[in-house]
Amino acid sequence: MITHESSLENFTEQFDYVLENYTPHGFNINDFDNIVLGGLGGSGIGAMLAKNWFFDKCPIPIETVADYHLPSYISSKTLVVLNSYSGNTEETLQMFEEAKINGCHIIIMTGGGELKNLANVNNLKTYDLKGGYQPRMTVGFGLSFICMILGELMQDNYASHLEEVKNHFTTNLAKQQESGQRIFDFFKDRPQSKFVIVADREFAPVAVRFAQQLNENSKLEAFVNVLPEANHNVIESYIDKLDTNFIMLYSNQNERVAARFDFLISHLELENNKVLPLQIPEFTLTSIFDVIYRLDWVSVHLANELGADLMNVPIIMNLKGFLSDLEIIDEEE
Repeated sequence: MITHESSLENFTEQFDYVLENYTPHGFNINDFDNIVLGGLGGSGIGAMLAKNWFFDKCPIPIETVADYHLPSYISSKTLVVLNSYSGNTEETLQMFEEAKINGCHIIIMTGGGELKNLANVNNLKTYDLKGGYQPRMTVGFGLSFICMILGELMQDNYASHLEEVKNHFTTNLAKQQESGQRIFDFFKDRPQSKFVIVADREFAPVAVRFAQQLNENSKLEAFVNVLPEANHNVIESYIDKLDTNFIMLYSNQNERVAARFDFLISHLELENNKVLPLQIPEFTLTSIFDVIYRLDWVSVHLANELGADLMNVPIIMNLKGFLSDLEIIDEEE
């Protein structure tokens, strides 16, 4: 099994793999009315990141689904891209059945399992994912493949974009690791406090990614609030000093939103709260991967500091066993 540390130390391998193994799917954006990206957990975060990245680039709607069911509007004019690293995620398998029944065009991303079998039986375009990783450490595969898939739809070859990302990591890997260490050090005196990541629209999915990594790797509570919406409600709960580690993750894309962060940071610091501002000067595919990488290291350092089981997710596995037992009982009845 590839450890979290080794997957981060060799992060560029994921970009190399996608660049070497991507083959054209042959579809065009004009073939479709909408796109649905389906997946859960570590196999779903790439879809969320991609939807946000293509927010102002794709001329047709993109929806992400992390559930058993697809939207009722799906049709033969829908492209459904499903990602399950294990190939056995029950929600994703259910989405596959609904996409097939409704005549959708389907593209599969998987490391094997039942989803791979279904893709083979139905002769579907499939992108195989390299094995040996924990699913939550495969964001380089997931987001990169989806960018290549959607880019091809719009006749934009994302290979050059991924080369830029890879070159950035090749040049700056040590500095990025050091940055992750510094962020961890900022919170080292209160590592067991819950984390609240406040983000703008651009970096909201990156904030969700970090929260998920804190949950699974560090076994910590973590929550995401997005501005400007959270300024209309959640801000009223920020009273006095809170048992919370705050991270402000935002770009300079919107001056009014940036001003809201300035106000919120000042307000929280006046009450002696622990606040780390992370204003990212550029909103690019490279900066998205850069922040993900640094914050992944933070979750690893926190897990090690707390003695958390970094590699395993026993409660999630217990839930899967519980659901499997329910299926057996239903079959017997």
